[in-house]
Amino acid sequence: MAKATKKQALGRGLSALLKDPDNDIKSAKDKNADKVVGNIVELELEAIEVNPFQPRTSFNEDALKELATSIKELGVIQPITVRKIDFNKYQLVSGERRYRASKIVGLKTVPAYIRIANDQESLEMALVENIQRQDLDPIEIALSYQRLIDEIDLTQEQMSERIGKNRSTIANYLRLLKLDPIIQTGMRDGFLSMGHGRALINVEDPDVQLNIYEKIIQASLSVRDTEQLVRSYQKNGKASVNKKNTTPSIPSEINSSLKNFSEYFGAKVDVKVSKKGNGKLIIPFSSEEDFKRLQKLIEGEA
Repeated sequence: MAKATKKQALGRGLSALLKDPDNDIKSAKDKNADKVVGNIVELELEAIEVNPFQPRTSFNEDALKELATSIKELGVIQPITVRKIDFNKYQLVSGERRYRASKIVGLKTVPAYIRIANDQESLEMALVENIQRQDLDPIEIALSYQRLIDEIDLTQEQMSERIGKNRSTIANYLRLLKLDPIIQTGMRDGFLSMGHGRALINVEDPDVQLNIYEKIIQASLSVRDTEQLVRSYQKNGKASVNKKNTTPSIPSEINSSLKNFSEYFGAKVDVKVSKKGNGKLIIPFSSEEDFKRLQKLIEGEA
């Protein structure tokens, strides 16, 4: 208990030191810099700004709410990392999900590691640290690699050393950026995997890429099916799907119920079933008003 109290008192002491204009720390050589840099300090959330170099561009709201609930019960277990940019002003280097979730909970302060870095060092730190995260999608990772090349002027070999990834792995991610933007968006939204993307890269014609992409979505093609489709195009100049092998038949019980669904919703309801047996219902709507009509029918049954 004594150790915990001492640690908390130290944190409060460092926070007070950072708010003292006579001891403003601007570089690692300044007086008291060694007491702050690399230590955990309780920083006010309002003194922290989001990092413009953050490679992540979207945050799952449900996941943020779950993290906020955890923080409300247990506190921020892993400190965020910030860099000092001015007197009592900081910029996130990593930990934006924890930062956002803390704001949702209504916390006033958050534990943080303080670093002193210039813009280029901050960009590199943010990119390298975020690349290590498990929940970045393949396109976010590829964009981060590209930024390290373009803005930090790293070679793939240097990048391999910095982030601990094989050069071939880095090259495979970078190749994804050659895909049509629509396909890249599909990967970011989870409609297809990196394996699908790597297969599509072998098709140079963007129109054919999109054509195969649509077939992947419509027929729920696996990576292996997609590879076969690409090979078929390269050999015959056509991307044809063997429906017998790739499109599973709809069970008779489900098929017979479609009429009832269509009559209830006043629209032709379609169904797609995967090889694993799971599937989805597709209910079309013609306008915003029609969508609201369907919404009322669904909520009425909830």
